[in-house]
Amino acid sequence: MQTATTPKPPARRRLFGFIVRVIALGLIQALTLWGAAAIIPGIDVPSFGAALSVVIVLAIFGSLIWPLITRLLLPLTVLTFGLLALVATTAMVWLSLGVVDHSNPTVLGSFFVAVLMTVVSTIAGTLLDVDGDAYHLRVVRRRIRKSRGVNETDVPGVIFFEIDGLGEQVLREAVDSGRVPTIARWLADGSHRIVGWECDLSSQTGASQAGLLLGSNENMPGFRWYEKERGVLMVSSSVADTAEMERRASTGSGLLAVDGTSRGNLLSGDAPRASATLSVVRDKDRSQSSEFFAFFSDPSGMTRTLVLSVHDMILEKVAYWRQIRSGDEHVHRGGIYPLLRAAMTVVMRELNTATLLADIVEGVPVSYSTYVGYDEVAHHSGIRAPDALTVLGRLDRQLLRLERAIPQAPRPYEIVVLSDHGQSQGRPFRQRCGQTLEQVVEQACSSESGVIAPPAVAESWGEIGGWLTELSTEDSAGGRMMARATRSFVGADGVALGPGREAQDQHLAITNAADADRPEVIVLASGCLGLISFPRTPGRLTLEQIEHQHPGLVASLAAHPDIGWVMVRSETEGAVVLGAEGKYRLSDDSVTGVSPIAHFGANAADHLRRHDSFGHCPDLLVSGAYLSDEDEIVPFEEFMGSHGGLGGAQMHPFAIVPSGWSEIAAPIVGAAAMHHQLKAWMVEGGLPVAQSPAALE
Repeated sequence: MQTATTPKPPARRRLFGFIVRVIALGLIQALTLWGAAAIIPGIDVPSFGAALSVVIVLAIFGSLIWPLITRLLLPLTVLTFGLLALVATTAMVWLSLGVVDHSNPTVLGSFFVAVLMTVVSTIAGTLLDVDGDAYHLRVVRRRIRKSRGVNETDVPGVIFFEIDGLGEQVLREAVDSGRVPTIARWLADGSHRIVGWECDLSSQTGASQAGLLLGSNENMPGFRWYEKERGVLMVSSSVADTAEMERRASTGSGLLAVDGTSRGNLLSGDAPRASATLSVVRDKDRSQSSEFFAFFSDPSGMTRTLVLSVHDMILEKVAYWRQIRSGDEHVHRGGIYPLLRAAMTVVMRELNTATLLADIVEGVPVSYSTYVGYDEVAHHSGIRAPDALTVLGRLDRQLLRLERAIPQAPRPYEIVVLSDHGQSQGRPFRQRCGQTLEQVVEQACSSESGVIAPPAVAESWGEIGGWLTELSTEDSAGGRMMARATRSFVGADGVALGPGREAQDQHLAITNAADADRPEVIVLASGCLGLISFPRTPGRLTLEQIEHQHPGLVASLAAHPDIGWVMVRSETEGAVVLGAEGKYRLSDDSVTGVSPIAHFGANAADHLRRHDSFGHCPDLLVSGAYLSDEDEIVPFEEFMGSHGGLGGAQMHPFAIVPSGWSEIAAPIVGAAAMHHQLKAWMVEGGLPVAQSPAALE
């Protein structure tokens, strides 16, 4: 890691090593082409020298032609999921073969050569440790010469690298087992240390990022919640709702407010520049898809991304098959899921890294990026599943790429790795008891007039939809092409694909319903947290009112063997937490019988008191059971790894920070507390931060 006192590696040595590795890679590509010509019909390469010439011409064509195509058709490249890059590579192979030996290669043969050379180059480049980001960084340097000069300083910048959903314990296990060699090296060298912290209830990305990036996550009771006074269903993966969340929480003093950038996050942290950030995709003063230009301008990089995506889909199918064959607990993940997973674990990973590399070369003071791949796979496979840990190892590789780019920056940099929450393992509620939470509520309610549970769609669909919305609103030829290509998928909240469109329509129907047409009961799941509201009755219902309307409902929920506790407000006792064998009164911490929150963490009561104070706290807050002996939670969603509530590893994220940063004065509890700690560390390093209005008074 390069800091203000660490000299850059000798330029000549770096250049010599790079040239040697590139020559070796070129020779391997030439051998691949020469061998391919012997077995692929329609391809004629008479000698190894001719093959080497083709490789050189191919590199020249890639440098001259593809950047022009990308500048014109960037959104279309994205829409085709990189297939346009493969088409371009095929065309360049065809042209290169014709230029070198004046042959007439077939298009199909050129296609197979393009795929084969990409696969071999990807493997060989990794084994040879070739800096595959060199082309990308050259493009960036040409585009930002002026800003590089402005940002030249000895004050270290900070790159915040968030690994969504990774708990501290799983991280430590991955370090010990060698799964994350870059992080392990930093810890062993003493350049970094791990700081554990505790996130809020609810333990999910929307609330955690609001706290981390904006300094406040008040009144965000779940990933989804119902606001009675407005009759609105809020969803943390909605373009419009994340914009509203940011409007409410922002004071203009976010973590990234002073010349920072936001890359692939739900919320922007008040960054003046952003890409793939859901809350600002429609703010064209801050969010521009042109930030992706350097990444998409490299045809080999795009083709490599496509090949890696196909590889990831194959790995997913193999991992799923092994879980089924071994009899391990699992959830269904067929259909389009492998493609969705590849988009999150490969495409978004590569895009985030590309934009962070550009930020480093430009000298941006502070940047924050969220990598969602581990969270996505751990949800479906399990928090310690081999394929989840494989994804984690690939994220560690991105840290190495960033570290290697720092010597090319106009300033030193510190890299901080952190998570927003953890995940807890556990088989879904429906698998355990044969019913969903909605069905349990419906069965216990006295009325048959409408218990609804709007579908809980993976947040990945919202992120992809938001990204496509950003690209389709770009004021360019490519943006207009993207808008035409996605117009049949556009709803009120922007582009929505797959189950996201159905969820968006239901979301809109609930929001637009007249008072008389509101459902009687809404049941929402946020991991292991259930939020139950009664929309037809204004204000927050008390235990007594609910008992009058639906006798036995609360008692039935509290006694359920797969439910840990139910929080409700009583007219006589205030907020109480009810369990199968006892009651906890939050006003004075008194316990009757067995405390239902005894195993949910030392700060469980404080988290619940805070939640109870929210104006948007649901009428009933329900938690899945926590099996402390097994460290497992019971989620209401169809996940093997989950978060959103209290109990176990989901509450314990981490931050890997430079060892030179000061020690924390007290345990960090809550994302807002971590926000202020991160700012304090930035100030120690000499970076300016925006002060909140309250701090200035």
